[in-house]
Amino acid sequence: MHPGFAITLLWAGWALSWLAAAVWQNRAEGRAGWRTEIVYRVPMVAGTCLMIVRAHGYEGPLRLWHVGWTLAWVCVALVALGIAFAWWARLSLGRLWSGSITRRADHRVVDTGAYAWVRHPIYTGLLLSLFATAVAKGTVPGVAGFALLLLGVWLKARFEEHWLGTQLGEAAYADYRRRVPMLVPFWPRRA
Repeated sequence: MHPGFAITLLWAGWALSWLAAAVWQNRAEGRAGWRTEIVYRVPMVAGTCLMIVRAHGYEGPLRLWHVGWTLAWVCVALVALGIAFAWWARLSLGRLWSGSITRRADHRVVDTGAYAWVRHPIYTGLLLSLFATAVAKGTVPGVAGFALLLLGVWLKARFEEHWLGTQLGEAAYADYRRRVPMLVPFWPRRA
């Protein structure tokens, strides 16, 4: 099997399983407005479009580097690891998960499982997978797509933290923010 095909299969498996699991969530009780969502969704959609551009056959100025067979398979492993971490986070969150910034019935600060490592472990896992995909591609569209997705995820995480602080109580969420890094495990936190 070619590493590029393996990466495509991993992403397809993630997308299908993620969509199927979307029915497993509590009732929504509040949601951030569309103005907030459009700010992070535009770079995420643009980045996704760039990431799905095929890398095969690119030469010249759009090809930044070639990866060897070994590094390509390391990238496959990192994509799988990132997706597994995102799924662990999804399972840790349980029925409180939402694809948008939403307060669910019985919402609370989840600080166990993957959420004990980072405040946004789904984003962390997906960003690792996206980074490995961009490295494996080695193209301008792949790198630009990753950069736009990184921006979109960072914006969404910032909006989500502000919104959850107002919805769940700033004191409870501020304590969690002090104890756990935002996206990178073991990243030093401000005192």
